[in-house]
Amino acid sequence: MKEVLVFPAVEKLSVYLKELLISKTGNVPDGKYLSVALSGGSTPKMVFKHISSDNHCDINWKKIRLFWVDERCVPPEDEESNFNMTRNNLLVNINIPDENIFRIYGENDPEDEAVRYNRILEKNVDPVNAWPKFDIVLLGLGEDGHTASVFPGNNSLFHSTKYSEAVTHPQSGQRRISLTGGVINNAEMVIFVVTGSGKAEIVKRVLEDDTAADLPASQVNPAKGDLIWLLDDRAAGLLNNY
Repeated sequence: MKEVLVFPAVEKLSVYLKELLISKTGNVPDGKYLSVALSGGSTPKMVFKHISSDNHCDINWKKIRLFWVDERCVPPEDEESNFNMTRNNLLVNINIPDENIFRIYGENDPEDEAVRYNRILEKNVDPVNAWPKFDIVLLGLGEDGHTASVFPGNNSLFHSTKYSEAVTHPQSGQRRISLTGGVINNAEMVIFVVTGSGKAEIVKRVLEDDTAADLPASQVNPAKGDLIWLLDDRAAGLLNNY
């Protein structure tokens, strides 16, 4: 099922996501965890701030295991690190056990780290159909149509037999680690979180332009899960059908 939800502001979008996590964690059986893969970027940064600044937030973080969709190959203290952004805007403000946090080690050799993270996923995310099955995967959207660290021209990652791979940014040459399409599309729920007028054109292309089917974001289509787009009204500003 695909659903597109439009909110008047990022605060309202954040409330929706917070209430979703409250509902999901409330249904997790004893001894089990809600597995959530996080993305970096400016929109998740704002959302994380809003969620964690709520002193009355009822999310049971002890029932959540956090993973990362992708990571730049930099140390965890680097300002470009997705983990560092999440730590500064979410983790420092919530009560989540350290053992529930499974970051990608961006400081490691990229190829070795991709292998290590494959093992982490295999051990800590329950499998379905021989693939780790996340409960929730949060994705961002680049203005070029990339998502995770799958960039245009590298859709082979949607056909990879691995869970994570080392990749190279096509312009900067920066090395990254990314979940592959098989893992993303095996999730129970995939949520794109996109805000700002700068993303309006690419949102329209992905959602309404059949000629954009080869863009990485257009390849996201959970086989047996839900696909939800959370947009603010600026990101949705050019859409005709929502």
